[in-house]
This record gives sequence, C-alpha cells and structure tokens, in this order.
Amino acid sequence: MECKNLFDCIDGLYDKYVDLWTEICNMETPTMHKELVDRLGNYFLNFAKQKGWETEVFENPTGNVVCMTMNANASKEPITFSGHMDTVHPVGSFGSPAVRMDEKNIYGPGVSDCKGGLVAALLAMDALEKCGFSDRPVRLLVQSDEEAGSRPINKPSIEYICEKSKDSRAFFNLEPNVAGSACVQRKGIITYTMKIWGVEAHSSLCAVSGANAIAEAAHKILELEKCKDHNGITCNCGVISGGTTHNTVPGYCEVRVNFRFTCAKEQEVIAQYMQELEKTVYVPGCRTEIEVYGSRPAMERVERNLELLDTVNGIFEKNGLSTFQPIMKQGGSDASQITTAGIPCLDGFGVRGGNVHSPNEFGVLESLREAAKRLAAITYSL
Repeated sequence: MECKNLFDCIDGLYDKYVDLWTEICNMETPTMHKELVDRLGNYFLNFAKQKGWETEVFENPTGNVVCMTMNANASKEPITFSGHMDTVHPVGSFGSPAVRMDEKNIYGPGVSDCKGGLVAALLAMDALEKCGFSDRPVRLLVQSDEEAGSRPINKPSIEYICEKSKDSRAFFNLEPNVAGSACVQRKGIITYTMKIWGVEAHSSLCAVSGANAIAEAAHKILELEKCKDHNGITCNCGVISGGTTHNTVPGYCEVRVNFRFTCAKEQEVIAQYMQELEKTVYVPGCRTEIEVYGSRPAMERVERNLELLDTVNGIFEKNGLSTFQPIMKQGGSDASQITTAGIPCLDGFGVRGGNVHSPNEFGVLESLREAAKRLAAITYSL
C-alpha cells in the first residue's frame, strides 16, 4: 500500500478535523447572505495563511470565493478540489448550537452539502504536507453561492473557478458522496419566468368580459407538468402569483418554471417548446411573455471524465480502497460548468450523508476519514 504513511497521518489528525467540521457548520452561511458567507471565507483564509499556503480572494457581491494553494510553485499540473460553503436554510433553522452529534453521524446545516467535503480536502492537504508531498500544487476553491446557481445572471463565482482551474490535471468536486460511486453526469437546469397579462373586470361579468390571467396560467401549467421523463426532460412549476381581489378577474399572473435536462440538445428542445407555448393562447384576450431567469448546463457523460475515473479506481485498488462506479445525479452542481469548460472532472468526492436541504441533514462521521484518504491517495499517485 503506497499511501500507508499518508493514511496513518489522516487517522492521527481525524479527531482534530471532526472538531473543525463542527466549528464551520456552527458558522451558519445561508446562500446570498454575504456577511455570514464572508465570515466563514475569512476563517478558511486564516487557516491557509497559518499553514503558509498561497491565498487569493475573488470579490463577489453574494459572498467572496476563497482560493488556497499548497505547493503553489511546484512544476506539475495542479490537482484542484472545490466545494461550496453556502447553505440553504435561514439562520436558526437547526436550533442553537446548530450542530449535534451521535456515535455515527453529525447533524446540522451543510454537514454533508457541502462543508464536510471542504473539511475532507483540508484534512487530505494537511496530511500530504506533513508527509512531505511537494510534487505538484494542490488547490482548494471554496465556492460562495453554489446553492443560488452561482447567481442567476452572469455567474461570476463559477466563471472565476473555471478560469482558475483551467490548468488542472484533474478537478474533484466535493458534493456529498453516494457510497461506492462517482458522479460523471448531472442534469442541467433552466428556469423561466412566465408572465401572463389578462384583462381585469368585475367578477360578476366574467362570463361576458375580462380575460383571466390565472386561468391562462393554469392551462399552461397543465401542459408544462406533462414533462416528467426521469431520464430526460422534467418540468416543475414551483411558484405562482397573481390576481388582486377575489371579486376581480385577474389581469396578471406570474409563474416560475424549472426544467431539468441531460444534454444541450434537450435544452434546445425546451427552448423551442417554450417559444411555442409563449405564442399559444388558451383564454382569449391574454398574452404571455417568457424569459430565462437562470440556467446551468448539463454535466454530460464525456470520455475524459470516464478515463479519469478509471485512473482513480486504479489508485484506489493499489491502496486497499473500494472502487467507484459511475452514476448520474438529477440535481445540478458546479461540476457541470467545469466539465463544459473542458476540465477533467469527477463529482461527489465529499463525505457521505443524507437528508440534504432539510432540517435533518446529516453526515457520516467515519466518511470524513474515508473521503480524505481518497483525495490524498489521488493527489499522491496521479
């Protein structure tokens, strides 16, 4: 086992990093809450500076991205780890303190999605440094607004991450691990705002005048909700608002429409479908405008990522670690943009856990050690 010393070092550091895991998850960081996100970002910066690692901050309106690099001047291509520090719940949703533990699990905001993965990367980097590894740069990028899709419009945070990672030998995204697997494919996301105008009138006259914008929306929602291919295009109409009073024919309605898709071709199909739906009128007198609210490309199944997984599995076999099977996940992540940018990428290399985006989110304590050993072995051997 070529990484035995590394693994022994990780075992020795494990308790310290469980404490760190608890500390950073108690620092609640709701997405788009810049002050709290930057507070945790500064924590990571101070950690890296104490280690003597190179640091860089990308200023971002919703929370700054933090980059820390060990062996910054080494000549080989860097290995890049990345995970997000923002979480989905308002402060206080998990009680005070936010984090609790039992013998097997840690519970709290972001313990598996995705702060546990960040801690695993730090543990791996610490052990590599203590064991004298200096062959190549090891970079950790701490993303700040992943849960908001890296902001809906111009996506400065993920654009920075892609630019910073373009020289990477490999990129490992630290989203939660599904036991025995590596994510090589994710659905893309495109969200639309559907705005519908009708004609207001007194409700007593609805049979002879007015045009009900909510009724028009209802017809369109029923059409959209037919898109339910688990392995292809899905659609969810998740938010609707409209009308003014119960005794007035509503003159306006707005619907937020969320599509998921597996490839760029399916995204084109969605765009054409929405253009046609925009023109379709079910209630005479209504008109519709549809605009893109936000999007994220699909992480398509590409050969370079599958080749990277084969190489990684060879490293695992040599070091007594179980191999990973390639899987597809329905949700989006930063790995989609990284793959689209042409960077070899595997996703789901964080800790194991479950119930993400719920008040019962948990991470498996022992998986911190396991994830760190995998990241360290890959970096040492790749």
